[in-house]
Amino acid sequence: MTLVRYTLIVAATATASQAVAAAFLADDAWRATAVGALLAVFNAVAAYALALWAEGRSNNAFFGAVLGGMLGRMSFLLVCFAAAVRLLELPTAPLAVSLLGHFAAYLVLELGLLHRRLGVRPAEAR
Repeated sequence: MTLVRYTLIVAATATASQAVAAAFLADDAWRATAVGALLAVFNAVAAYALALWAEGRSNNAFFGAVLGGMLGRMSFLLVCFAAAVRLLELPTAPLAVSLLGHFAAYLVLELGLLHRRLGVRPAEAR
């Protein structure tokens, strides 16, 4: 799957989840969930872009991109989370639930797509 198509799918799911959340949450909680979803979309797209870039490269380049990218993305998310709570005064619980929920959903999607893309079969994994 191309990065553009993946980005569209991830953004569409975040938009749909925010449309549902808008019906059930107060304004400040909804804003927090929107920021959490936006951060999760950024994280998912960056992770998939790094995985695509690393595909077919040496093991050192692959692990450098994946693990170094993970460290960079998690640090960025932590700083953004703290800034959203401190500067934007967003409620912590809806922000955290939204970020972690979207993160988990996108991680499952990414792993499934990469597994299909790389085509690892059980006989080859032994």
